[in-house]
Amino acid sequence: MAETKVHPTAIVEPGAALGEGVSIGPFCHVGAQAVLHDRVSLAGHVSIMGATTLGEGCTVYPMAVLGAPPQNTKHKGGRTTLEVGRNCTIREGVTMHLGTDTSRGRTTVGDNGNFLAYTHIAHDCAVGNNVTMANVATLGGHVVVDDFVTLGGLCAVHQFCHIGHHAFVGGGVMVRGSVIPYGMMGPGGHLQGLNLVGLKRSGLPRASIHELRRAYRLIFDRSRTVAENLALADAQFAGSAVVADIIGFIRADGHRHLAVPALSSGGGTDDDER
Repeated sequence: MAETKVHPTAIVEPGAALGEGVSIGPFCHVGAQAVLHDRVSLAGHVSIMGATTLGEGCTVYPMAVLGAPPQNTKHKGGRTTLEVGRNCTIREGVTMHLGTDTSRGRTTVGDNGNFLAYTHIAHDCAVGNNVTMANVATLGGHVVVDDFVTLGGLCAVHQFCHIGHHAFVGGGVMVRGSVIPYGMMGPGGHLQGLNLVGLKRSGLPRASIHELRRAYRLIFDRSRTVAENLALADAQFAGSAVVADIIGFIRADGHRHLAVPALSSGGGTDDDER
């Protein structure tokens, strides 16, 4: 069995649960409600607060603070949680907050995440698997980020937005509306087409990618309402699972408005043609 190591200058409060092979570096503070699964590594100067769980193989770098109380005045101080999945890399200065006791009550982060320096995940967010957040990317409260999303450096996502799987948000973008699966979000918070890199990396056949490109243009055709376009897409692309995925996302999401292409883009950009 791998030995668990705690540096003499670290503080691990009674009640904290440590798995096998855990490594806690100098000047870390692990709270009484924390659960660190096997092979979690805290490099040093890391604070694990509240009812926070880190999955197997997570690596946390200095000055990260995980499980601090939510920055939400509606929170009444009840027990809420932060749950981080397996094999996540959490770089310097990252902050992830607990949920609120008047809402979802937990903040969740999936497996294999890569959270670069000074990224922030607010209360009650639900972040999926294989998500990358570049430096200083920020999620407001109650944001949902699906699997394989990439958020560029210095971008910020408004509370209650939903970022669909395999979407890409560019650096410095202010996201004020929900982003469709495979969407490419650019300057001004507008869609700039589809994330073709994500489409190809997901292993979708070329025929499915072409279907998505045609469906994208149809759904965001400004000569009709979105509801009319969705009905047409339903009929035109019946049997296409990838198109049905985007249609279902648009119909199901109701917390925030939907991010759409800029008026001048005509429903797509040259990104769709690569």
